[in-house]
Amino acid sequence: MPQIQLATRIDSEVKKAVETLCESRGLKMNRFIEDALIDKLEELEDIEDLTRIRFEPTRPLADVIKSLKLNGKI
Repeated sequence: MPQIQLATRIDSEVKKAVETLCESRGLKMNRFIEDALIDKLEELEDIEDLTRIRFEPTRPLADVIKSLKLNGKI
């Protein structure tokens, strides 16, 4: 995947903390930040999914088990 540069301004203490953590654990700061951004994107996507499915109808567990037994899945 092609890479591009991303420039941003952050609090100096946050940068210092990231540098210290990466150095102490032998991590590359670029990779650490990219992974953090991906994690945040996935988290926000999960929250949207939860909001959407929150009000979907549910079934009692006993009914689900009974249905699975009838279909030979358990």
